[in-house]
Order: sequence, then structure tokens, then C-alpha cells
Amino acid sequence: MTSKKTAVVIGAGIAGIAASIRLQHKGYEVIVFESNTYPGGKLSQFTQGNYRFDAGPSLFTMPQYVDELFTLAGKNASDYFQYWRKEESCRYFWEDGTSFTAYADQNKFAEEVEKKLEVSAATVKKKLLQSKKMYEIAGRTFLEKPLNKVSTWMSAEVLRAAIQMPMLGIFSTMHRENARFLKHPKLIQLFDRYATYNGSDPYRAPGILNIIPHFEHGIGTFHPVKGMHQITESLFTLATELGVKFRFNEKVQKILHSKGKAVGIQTALNTYQSDIVVSNMDITPTYRRLLPDTKAPERTLQQEGSSSALIFYWGINKSFSELGLHNIFFSKDYRKEFEDIFSGKVPADDPTIYVNITSKDVPSDAPEGCENWFVMVNVPADKGQDWDALIPKYKAAILQKLTKILGIDPALFIENESVLSPPLIELRTSSTGGSLYGTSSNSRYAAFLRHTNDSSSIQNLYFCGGSVHPGGGIPLCLLSAKIVSELCPKP
Repeated sequence: MTSKKTAVVIGAGIAGIAASIRLQHKGYEVIVFESNTYPGGKLSQFTQGNYRFDAGPSLFTMPQYVDELFTLAGKNASDYFQYWRKEESCRYFWEDGTSFTAYADQNKFAEEVEKKLEVSAATVKKKLLQSKKMYEIAGRTFLEKPLNKVSTWMSAEVLRAAIQMPMLGIFSTMHRENARFLKHPKLIQLFDRYATYNGSDPYRAPGILNIIPHFEHGIGTFHPVKGMHQITESLFTLATELGVKFRFNEKVQKILHSKGKAVGIQTALNTYQSDIVVSNMDITPTYRRLLPDTKAPERTLQQEGSSSALIFYWGINKSFSELGLHNIFFSKDYRKEFEDIFSGKVPADDPTIYVNITSKDVPSDAPEGCENWFVMVNVPADKGQDWDALIPKYKAAILQKLTKILGIDPALFIENESVLSPPLIELRTSSTGGSLYGTSSNSRYAAFLRHTNDSSSIQNLYFCGGSVHPGGGIPLCLLSAKIVSELCPKP
């Protein structure tokens, strides 16, 4: 009897875990190597005093891609993982006192916009319908298929998309399309914000990114009953039940290849032979550190990186009834904010602030009458900036804006604090410069220049995760794992 073919996955991020599940189900014997002592990568958790925090991604959309993994394995997803659809997507605030709630119900959302911003509900609904149509025309094809295969481009879906190319806004920008359609500056700012979902600049990113609002307003936003880390925990449990082996605290040092084929990996402890190798590591260090003897695709690696984040985790010993799970406090000059981040490579003087409070939905995440604040601002990736000096400056700017809008200084209620900066993000996740989404989408060609899911020079070497096609964020990382599993030969 011949032994089973083996697969090595480098990195236990969400895409790496998903790839391991799919490959184990396909018939491979899978081992996942992770340099950290825990699974999940950015999608991890920690406690701080009596407060629990999700360390990274806080928005959950497209839950079907998680459910699909359990269905594939013949399991009932709800036995492992429970979530519910939120009645509201986000609460928005501006310094002039304007605020409103983006409800999940599109009619209710449109009515709220009409009431607060005096933009007709019909205009809002038309905008959301346009986003849905864009997704139906091109979303599934370009997100769920490899872009470097002839079969993708010869499909009927691509031909239909090509006919309707003008509607997709490829030759315009997100901001230009939103400004043309919506007119009102605050509503334009709200829809421009979706560029940050993949770390991009709405004033440069192509209009096709206006597909993103459909994920939130069409399909919906969701929340796991135990917090975002439950996604990691449930998939890790599924993987181990299927027979996937995990080796934590064992950093991969090199991808081994011979005669144009990947043959295994090397760690400080051992050398492991393998029939296929899948890297869930950021694509740049994959080449620079693990494939030093291989010619790197420099044009791809030199693309502009996405934004990073500066995150404050605050245990707040007070409850703020005006805040929800997701809250946005907008800057006054959105264009300048993105110019600072992407052109100046400096944090913006007046940042847009995102506050996520999971204790609103998971009361056990904070003591009674208290809240766990995940406070994030978009910043440039690390280019050697003096973060030790920038962090207190940024904290002061954040508190000043929040105090002005909320009418009370949150600093009075901060019981404990920790900080995650771009250099720390890079240290913990190997994301180049702390970029959250690999490369940005600040060009109409960015999607096509993003690294493919298989190697063009080394057979049996594959790539998944936020730095390769189709991009960053939980849903796209899960899709990258699906594409990899379909590209791998059946053992």
C-alpha cells in the first residue's frame, strides 16, 4: 500500500487553517507549521485584566465561507460555530454633531440617511442596488477564481463582465464614482470608507471597489456569539478532528525545492519532506526569507503596500449607551488623511477613528457596567517612523476627538491599556511593514498584479492569505485557501 501524499502549510493564519482543512479532506496528510504558540495569526485574542479582546479583525461578513468548510467535512457548522446577523452595521459620528446608524435593513438605512442627511432614500437604495449588481457581474468570478488561468478568462461570466465593463468603474476611482452619484459630502465619505476594508485610498482605488458595500449592506454583518476568535477556534478544532497536525513554536526557515519542484521545508529542529508546500506567510518574506535562492517577482513585491493600523486596547470602566459594536468617528478632511498615509507616509493629524466594543454583544468580555474598547486608526506601514514618539501623540489626538464628539473624556475611564503598532504587527504576523492587507488597491491594475496562488517557477508550491489573490480580510483569505485547494492535484 502506498503512503498518503503529504502537504505542508506554512502559517496557521485563518487562510492556512482553511487550506489545511481543504487539503486534508482532499486526501493529503497535512502538517501546519506556525512560529507563534497559538493559531489564528491576526485573528487571535488576549485578556487584559478582566477584559477580553479580539486582537485583530473585528468585522465579520460572508459567513458562508466559514460554514462551507464544515459542510465540506460533513459536519454541522452550528455544532462548532454560532453567529447572528446584526440589526445595524455601524454607527457614524462627525465633529459637527451629526450622527446616524447604518441599519442592516436597507429600507431603514435609507430612511435614516434621508432623515439625517436629507439625501433621498431612493438615491441610497439605488446606490446599494448598484453595488449588488457589480458583485453579481464580476464579484464571484474575480474573487473565487485564479486570475492567471486561461480557463478563468474564457468563462461565460468574464465575457458578461467585459460587456458591462463601464458599469464596474474600473477606469474611474471610488471617490469619483461616489461623488458623482451621492453628492452629499458626508455620505460620500461614508461610502469612500469601504476602501479601507482592503487598506486602500478611495481617491486612487478603482471604482470597482464600490462592490464592497454589498458585503455589508446586502449580505449583512454578523457577529460570533463568543467573539471573532471563535472563527479561529472552530476551524482549528475542525482541522484537528480531520487529522491535520499542528506544530506551534516551530518557525519555517526555508522552502526546499529540487529540479523545479517544491519538496519540503526546513525548520531549526528538522527537515520535512512534502509533496506540496503552501505558504500562508506574507508573500514578501516568503521570497526574501524562505526562498532566498529563487528569483523573486520584483514587480509584484515592489507594489505599494496597504495601510497598517495603530490600535489601542482600553478597558473602560463605564458604559456608553450611544455606542454600538462598530463605531466610526470621521476626520474633517478625508482626502488629506489618505494623502498623509500613502504619500506622506506619516500618520494623519486628524485621523478617522474606529471603535469596536464586543462587550455590547458578548457581555462577558468586560465586567458589568464596563466596556472593552478596540480603538483603531489607519496609519502607514512601518518605514522607520519613530513610533515611540507617535503613539502618545496619536493617543492624545484620538482622545481629543472622542471627547469633543461624546461630550466626555474617555481617558477618565481607562482602567488598563495595551497598544499594537505597525512594527509589532510585523513582528507577530510577518506582514511586511505591518501592512494589514499585503498590497493596496491604489491602481486599476492592482488586482492583476497581486501575487497568484501558485508559483510560476516552482511546481507544487502554492500561496494563500491576505497578501496574495484575491486579497485581505477574512472572506478573501478563506477564498484564497479554496483556490489553492482547487489548484492542487488530487493525491
